[in-house]
Parts: sequence; C-alpha cells; structure tokens
Amino acid sequence: MTSPSSVDDDRGCLRLVLAVPLVLLTLLAVCFCWAALIIRPSGSWDDDAYAGITLACVLAIGAAGAVVGVWLLPSVRRGMGWGWTGPAVVSGVIAVIRYLAAG
Repeated sequence: MTSPSSVDDDRGCLRLVLAVPLVLLTLLAVCFCWAALIIRPSGSWDDDAYAGITLACVLAIGAAGAVVGVWLLPSVRRGMGWGWTGPAVVSGVIAVIRYLAAG
C-alpha cells in the first residue's frame, strides 16, 4: 500500500492560506465596482461624480488584475482553480464597461 504524498496532505492548508489574498482582493474589486455602478452624476456638469466613477472603475480593474496576477503564480495556480478568479474578473469587466459608458 502506498501512503498519500505530503503534497496532498498540505493541500487543504495551502488553499486556505492562498485564498486569503484572493478573497480580499476580490472583495475590493467587487466593492469598487459596486461604487462605480451606484454613483449617479446630477448632470453633464457634475465633474466630481464622473471623477468618482473613473476612480472606482480604475481601482476595481486594478484589484481584478491583481487577483489574476496572484493566481498566475505557480504555487497558487496549483492549489486553486480558475473559479477563484471568476468574480474578480467579472467585476473588472463590468468596471471597464462602466468606465467606457461614463466617458
């Protein structure tokens, strides 16, 4: 009989440790995307609202890019699937659409 490898024994802890930055960055991306969606300019003259939308979109796109960047590290990629990046990527795409629509 063969015993399980040490890699398989640590996979649960590895996923938990690697999930922390991915979850935090995903939450940031979703929160900034939500902020970009709820900001409504009062009119075409409302430069502050448009600046807020732009900032929220840029931060959401940056956080989503950071999630993908962290996921591309070999140790993270081995322990976690693409499903972990899905919500951040979707919020990043929504932020890009909002940015283009607001401009």
